Amino acid sequence: MSTIRHHLTRSAAGVSAGAILILVTACSSSDGGADASTSESASSSATASEPAMSDLPKTLVFSPIGLQIPAMQGLSDGVNGYGGSQGWEVIVQDPNLDPSTQVQQVTDVLESGRAGALWIIAIAPASMSDVLVTAQEKGVPVLINGVPADYGFDGAQAGISFDTIDYAAGGTALGEQTGKCINEKLGGTATVIYGESAAGTAGKEESDKAFLDALTATAPNATVVQNWEISDRAASQTDVGAVLQAHPDVNVVAAANDEGALGAIGAFKAAGKDLPCVTDFGGNDEVLGLVADGTMYATVALQFQDDMVQSFDTLVAMQADPTALGPVLTVPLKATTSEG
Repeated sequence: MSTIRHHLTRSAAGVSAGAILILVTACSSSDGGADASTSESASSSATASEPAMSDLPKTLVFSPIGLQIPAMQGLSDGVNGYGGSQGWEVIVQDPNLDPSTQVQQVTDVLESGRAGALWIIAIAPASMSDVLVTAQEKGVPVLINGVPADYGFDGAQAGISFDTIDYAAGGTALGEQTGKCINEKLGGTATVIYGESAAGTAGKEESDKAFLDALTATAPNATVVQNWEISDRAASQTDVGAVLQAHPDVNVVAAANDEGALGAIGAFKAAGKDLPCVTDFGGNDEVLGLVADGTMYATVALQFQDDMVQSFDTLVAMQADPTALGPVLTVPLKATTSEG
């Protein structure tokens, strides 16, 4: 099995909405936190006197990485709308992709006493360590991208909830849907190509392995003959066109994102070839339309709207006792198929 490689360079401001949202929750895998002794002292001091929820204002401070990114602006609007519907004031900050600005903005609002809860999408996670310590000391609950291990923690932390993406689960779902299509439409035997994310993409290794394992388990007679590395839609169309010259019998495409799947569909159309099975991990509006009309078999999508709601609701619950261990959240996944 061979792989076509393309170098991918993009500034943060140019990242697509889908990629930024993945960065949001999964790059989510990085931010510094308070040390264990700080957590213990905060917990012990608060158990002596019952935490007073009324002492914390119903004000959520939301610090995304930068509002110049459309996905961040959209998420901010969603948080504003949902928070307002729950009777909360929402303060949206704009650090403009500058870690030091983000630290200063969050620190200032913490010191002002206005923050009743913090939702941080860290630009440079290591820079936020002191902010998390300060929030714990002040009893202000925090939700931040990542998992405890990203910050050197062994597990859950007092007053801090972590939000992340289960990339292995996403890869498994993609492999299973691809295998189901092969079994249903091709009698269990197929020649497959796989569009993989660029090197360095968050969760790539876990997702790729889980995809292949699940595909093998679901459709053991399917063969992956080549991978290509996705950079964008146009490049994927070119790459898949080249793959078809070397492997004209390819009849299944699975892709790690929408750009790869859409480019592959274009390549098959240009070559005048049928493509019975196309699946991807992404789920933008164009892809959902292609699933609905049967052009694609399935798409696996992260449910960011559901994650926004669970994140906000978690912070509200944590405000009742900011010294309690915060949960580790996972962005929900959904597989949408042509059958509904």
